[in-house]
Amino acid sequence: MNIITWLADRIKGTVPTVVGSDILAEFYSAFGEVCFRELAYAAAKNLIANSISKCEFKTVFRNEEVKRDEWYLWNIEPNKNENSSAFLRKIVNRLCDNNECLVIEQGGQLLVADSFDRKPYALYEDVFTQVTVGDFTFVRSFKQSDVLYWRLADKNIKQALEALNGSYSKMLAYGMQAYQRSRGTKATLDYDSIPKHVTEEGKNQWITEQIAKYKTFLLADNAIVPQGTGVKLNAFNKASTYSNETTRDIRAMVGDIFEFTALGFGIPPVLMRGDVQGTSDAMDMLLTTAIDPWADFIREEIVRKRIGKEETLRGTDLIVDTSQIKHVDIMSSAPSIEKLIGSGAFCVNDILKMLGRPTINEPWANQHYVTKNFALIEEMLKALTGGGENK
Repeated sequence: MNIITWLADRIKGTVPTVVGSDILAEFYSAFGEVCFRELAYAAAKNLIANSISKCEFKTVFRNEEVKRDEWYLWNIEPNKNENSSAFLRKIVNRLCDNNECLVIEQGGQLLVADSFDRKPYALYEDVFTQVTVGDFTFVRSFKQSDVLYWRLADKNIKQALEALNGSYSKMLAYGMQAYQRSRGTKATLDYDSIPKHVTEEGKNQWITEQIAKYKTFLLADNAIVPQGTGVKLNAFNKASTYSNETTRDIRAMVGDIFEFTALGFGIPPVLMRGDVQGTSDAMDMLLTTAIDPWADFIREEIVRKRIGKEETLRGTDLIVDTSQIKHVDIMSSAPSIEKLIGSGAFCVNDILKMLGRPTINEPWANQHYVTKNFALIEEMLKALTGGGENK
């Protein structure tokens, strides 16, 4: 399957086979526009999905962090055919593509539905029917309280981006055509007279054949063409037009499509462009404007359906830890680690977890320490005035 066949399959069409036809030219033009839109959309979607899949879903039972069956489901193996990273990416992809996602539990496994019918109600639970996972369709119906159901917004972000980029891509197509025209070769064909053996009815056919012959000659890298008496080909100087159109203009318009898509997802455009400068600040902004809202959005549905109000009020919770998305360099973070431990905010094992290292199974590793730099002001005044126990 080549690229054109793939595109035809995606749009449920057939591949034109007439070389040089207007239909084929339009097909290739449409394909170019779709490529840029799909690439920008896939890049933004994958950035969100990869970030969410890197988060740890921490489980807390009555104010104590624990690792039990629920932790294993969300962090290691949600079902027999997927690991947690693939499972979470699928949830994000469903939400981006379809604006909604349904997850059901069957036999202790969490499964993302490929298709379903939803019957919404105002005062009662929504009902889901025709739930299909892979090649299996469930006969039973599911109530809202039996499933995990996310819906992003009333407006599908993919449709909105396609509408925006669809109109902008016309400018991109024009820019590409202008660039191609500036690099193309144009010529005039002069002939004194039409050969005598050509009949009156065959004049147009003869002219068409000459145009096709010299067109092939101009497009070839190396070619020889026979030229009769009284026939002259005048090619225009294409080098004079090179300064008028450059690929920089086209790349700038492609960059605009990526920037529009990034803004739609709340992603800093610098991350979509792949620039190195300002990446640290851009990552902080990404976590604040994109990843944290996504994590909270996913977490709330899990907590209200799988934990419930009563246990939540008792301190049971599920926390989507987004702090592990950014890469942490141990050597450059050493001063910050020292301050975190010395201030008593974190214990040694807390820091090891943040760094992705094994914890230490010793009592002292779970204790909190405070350096002598931290003390009550009354104690400091007593020490300065000679008060306290030694007075």
